[in-house]
Amino acid sequence: MKFSALVDSPQISTGRSAAGAVATAVAPVRREVRPPSDRQGVCMAVLDPTLTIRQATQEFFRNFATPDGAGADVLAGAPSDSSTTTAPDACGRDFRELVHPSVRQPLMRQFERLLSGRCDRFSAHVVALRSEGDAFTGSLTATAVSGYAPDPAAVLVMMRPGQSAEGEAVVAPRKKLLSEIDARILEGIAAGLSTIPLASRLYLSRQGVEYHVTGLLRKLKVPNRAALVSRAYAMGVLTVGTWPPRVVEGFIK
Repeated sequence: MKFSALVDSPQISTGRSAAGAVATAVAPVRREVRPPSDRQGVCMAVLDPTLTIRQATQEFFRNFATPDGAGADVLAGAPSDSSTTTAPDACGRDFRELVHPSVRQPLMRQFERLLSGRCDRFSAHVVALRSEGDAFTGSLTATAVSGYAPDPAAVLVMMRPGQSAEGEAVVAPRKKLLSEIDARILEGIAAGLSTIPLASRLYLSRQGVEYHVTGLLRKLKVPNRAALVSRAYAMGVLTVGTWPPRVVEGFIK
């Protein structure tokens, strides 16, 4: 069974070392895949051990490929429809680039466990950014594909949308939302600091801290500090899995 039969898209050659092993190892995984009618909206991609995207389904490309991109090193086959002609630029990209920075660190820890052989599959919540900049939120399942060597030859990733449009709209694309001082104040609030300790830490007056907090409440459209922290995490402004809390650099002006 050819490994390329798993997907219906252009591919990059991964080299002879993994090709035969992956073709054999993917067979049982492929049998678990549901019929097309049950897989509507599911994005599938094959990553090499460096988490570079090597193959993917058309649904994956519809979400994550840019309309005019095409990688020069892609071995593109004859497209079956117009959508596949826009797909190749996603091949060769680092999968990390698609993951929203708020969840990147804990997700990469899961991939490290997978690639080191400590597990053969994991499932996790995922927040990714589509080519248009809007959010893809849902579930991710990653399965190690064994080769002839002890380490995995590839990783099969399946992403299924799991929230309504309203839920997805909460997650913010990376853009410069906060000033440096606003970011430090948000981090302090998320860490549980009150106004006076924040003022002392940031060399501001109490009134200055309250002024910035009021601006943050207005910017994130929330009524109080607890809701501010909750919404910041929901939007991906605060990094998941770190302490003390840190604002994702991409949101700081």
